[in-house]
Amino acid sequence: MDLSSPWVAALLALFIWWFATGAILFVVKRADREGGDAHVWSVLLGLPVLFGGVIGYHASLADASVNGVYLGFLSALAIWGWIELAFLSGVITGPNRFECPIGTPQWERFIRAWGTIAYHELLLAGALGAMLWLAWGAENIFGFWTFAVLFFARVSAKLNLFFGVPKINTEFLPEPLRHLPSHFRFAKMNALFPVSVTALTFAIACWFERLHAVDDPAQLVGFALLASMTALALLEHWFMVLPLPDEKLWRWMIPAPKTNEKMREDANGL
Repeated sequence: MDLSSPWVAALLALFIWWFATGAILFVVKRADREGGDAHVWSVLLGLPVLFGGVIGYHASLADASVNGVYLGFLSALAIWGWIELAFLSGVITGPNRFECPIGTPQWERFIRAWGTIAYHELLLAGALGAMLWLAWGAENIFGFWTFAVLFFARVSAKLNLFFGVPKINTEFLPEPLRHLPSHFRFAKMNALFPVSVTALTFAIACWFERLHAVDDPAQLVGFALLASMTALALLEHWFMVLPLPDEKLWRWMIPAPKTNEKMREDANGL
């Protein structure tokens, strides 16, 4: 397998996105089944992934080779993955752990929604700022751009869930986040969604323009990885409005629940 091929890089990005998402969901759902402090232990046992990501990211900054690009990409995903695991496990979320009452005004619902994710968002923003500071003037900044794509795509996705989209998947939400869906709502469309998909499409076009403008193998791989991750972020946005069974991508990796409980749905949201 030629790792310097942009096609190989794109396929690897697709596989890693699918596998890493499934692995995180597997861990949090298994912790749900075990109960007790299982979620806390899963986050603590995942710390080597975070430390490895930080060390790998720092090492990648001075390595502008194909291997260095992959190292930066994988390291950024490792940092992101641990933070997401900490969020889904309910360890790093926000001060508000209560459901949003039905009929709450939108301004109050926004404050409550922010309270459910505040610590997580601040940690992500802090990580992004630290990675930018380390990457400033470095030879290889593809790791930073990988994290930045994930960060801004996730902010966009959460805002769209808040303002309302036709399809919200609650099947994989773990127990610690049972209160979260009540802060979002179903809607045919919201004004932000067209802006989000247009911005992501434009970003993909920019990565492809860079992809066709460079000849260096490392640059080709880097822009192929960024284009693929941005395209996947765009796909996740479309999953919010199209009646596609995207949950089937990971259902086989998730431990069966103890009971056939269904998340509460009401007119105020999930």
